[in-house]
Amino acid sequence: MFHHTHPYPPYIPENATRLIVGTLPPPRFTTGELKPGDVDFCYGSRDGQLWLVLDRMFDLNLKYENTAEAIAQRERFLHEYGIGICDTVESCRREKIDATDLGMSEVELRDVIGILRKHPKIDSLLFTGGNSKNGPEYFFRRLLKLYDLGFKVVSNDVPRIHQFVLDGRVINTVSLTAPSGSANRAVGSMELYKRLKKQNPEFNTIDFRALQYRQFFEKN
Repeated sequence: MFHHTHPYPPYIPENATRLIVGTLPPPRFTTGELKPGDVDFCYGSRDGQLWLVLDRMFDLNLKYENTAEAIAQRERFLHEYGIGICDTVESCRREKIDATDLGMSEVELRDVIGILRKHPKIDSLLFTGGNSKNGPEYFFRRLLKLYDLGFKVVSNDVPRIHQFVLDGRVINTVSLTAPSGSANRAVGSMELYKRLKKQNPEFNTIDFRALQYRQFFEKN
């Protein structure tokens, strides 16, 4: 059984007020067997779409290659916009070596609550997926139960927004539509996407995510 460990520690600039929260990068980032087009950084998989969406939103002219400059571009963006990255999963076991969330077992969670206590400026968590089994919101709910913290619905519209209170500090969470190719079918079935696609046949799933993500990623 493959022991899938997270290859990156949390990346949290001093000015961060928001955290991007996912699960684990694909196993090849743990083994170091990157593919052409991968970037050796958080969400660096060439198959993922987070940086494509951010690139579309902010005209970042990002490089998609395994170079120091490609990493530096992403770090500059995170510092400029006050955004950190801290995934929920430290490690798991896999029968099959793939990147599916459902394939994870014996999951060891990161202490995201403890990390939030060390970074008092953070007031928002941006989940790269929802409450489906083994998704980032799903695991975060488990952490909240361990700390006996409540989780209140603010908005049930997509993307769903929740809120919890940590040591008197109000923190919001946003469950974004996952920036993965596997989520494109779900995007295609959304009424809003269908309506926008009908208005503009060139509108695609990257555009849809950019539209949804923008208000949560723009500078505070």
